[in-house]
Amino acid sequence: MDIALAEAMARLDRLTDWERRPRRRMRVGLASMLDLSARLGDPHRAFRSIHVAGTKGKGSVSALIEAALVRAGLAAGRYGSPHVERVNERVSLGGRDVDDRTLAGGLGCALDAYEEARRARSAAAEATWFDLLTAAAFVILREAGIEWAAVEVGLGGRLDSTNVVPGEIAVVTNIGLEHTEILGETRAEIAGEKVGILKPGAVLVTALDRADEAGRVVQARADALGCAVVRAQIGPGATIEETNAALASVVVDELGRRGVRARSGEAVGAGFIDASTRAAARLIGRMERREVVVGASRVPVVLDGAHVPFNLAAVLADLARAPDLAAPCVAVVALAADKDARGFLAELSRRASVAVFTELPSTSRGRPPADLQKIAGALGLSAEIEREPHAAFRRGLGLARQAGAWLLVTGSLYLVGELRGETLGERR
Repeated sequence: MDIALAEAMARLDRLTDWERRPRRRMRVGLASMLDLSARLGDPHRAFRSIHVAGTKGKGSVSALIEAALVRAGLAAGRYGSPHVERVNERVSLGGRDVDDRTLAGGLGCALDAYEEARRARSAAAEATWFDLLTAAAFVILREAGIEWAAVEVGLGGRLDSTNVVPGEIAVVTNIGLEHTEILGETRAEIAGEKVGILKPGAVLVTALDRADEAGRVVQARADALGCAVVRAQIGPGATIEETNAALASVVVDELGRRGVRARSGEAVGAGFIDASTRAAARLIGRMERREVVVGASRVPVVLDGAHVPFNLAAVLADLARAPDLAAPCVAVVALAADKDARGFLAELSRRASVAVFTELPSTSRGRPPADLQKIAGALGLSAEIEREPHAAFRRGLGLARQAGAWLLVTGSLYLVGELRGETLGERR
């Protein structure tokens, strides 16, 4: 890491990192973010934006939108969270992670504005770690001359730090039960929070059906604001990649209808999302396949940060299509305390022969491995505990080799980020 970035991160890390704190203690609201943005000259208004919310898929959909616009020759960028290995992953300029010095400069601007707010005792004095990183990202996007940015919601939508952007298109990918202590205990309540990113005059893009519990909520909000709703048509049995591409294609088509042109002069559209665009948009830690050599054997390893039951089910269904992953797996798992552990492990038990539970790295929000082992036992899933993540990976790898199985690392992108370096020998 560049020295300037290390110094900026040290300043930032002196603030509370709400992403790694118990959710019940989280402060939510936009007053701090609005004040911070104003002090920075409202950088989020310097570019046009597509705002993306949803329980799962929002990062990949955002990356696909950015990649399609870059393919069209436009100056496009992206802001997303969380990162897997390096904080630079959160800000993308033209499909590339922001460099250390540029990120340090953006953080320095945001931190200076924060310190001014503290002296003035204004609302931004209460800005969080995520507020400041979000503001820094918007400064970077502005200074880079970005025309269009895909902005991924951090948590929820209505009160998320990113909800200062005037998104011309709002995307709600899907709705599942997640962060229920913050967003609500039903899919309808959660949908109400996520569709809070929709602004008057914008278009809502979603895969949620009108008849769906959550779909009715997002439709009602769009109707109340007079916003058009465009639904992606997802065929039965569609893979995660196909679903994400369908949503992104609808967004890019809508941009074309709104007069957005490629550098060649043609309207942008779904045709810009081809195989090369999909490859350019692929994010690390999402169904990422590797192989690790163990003695004379090669063990297939899949890294995926799925942490809600319906997403894990979709991941496992997609992976089962690969002949070498059709057999049961060994899983290395860590989960945050606010996740549906029983539902998650019920899905895992359908494909895993054994689970190795470990601690969630660098956070106080982890579910104790002993709790997970108890739940697994009640579900009939054989389980072990290895609290240190790297030791858990090595144990899982050994079990997979013995059984002629494959290894799945899942439950958290933080766990994936911690262990990804163990698998960097070969990528598939």
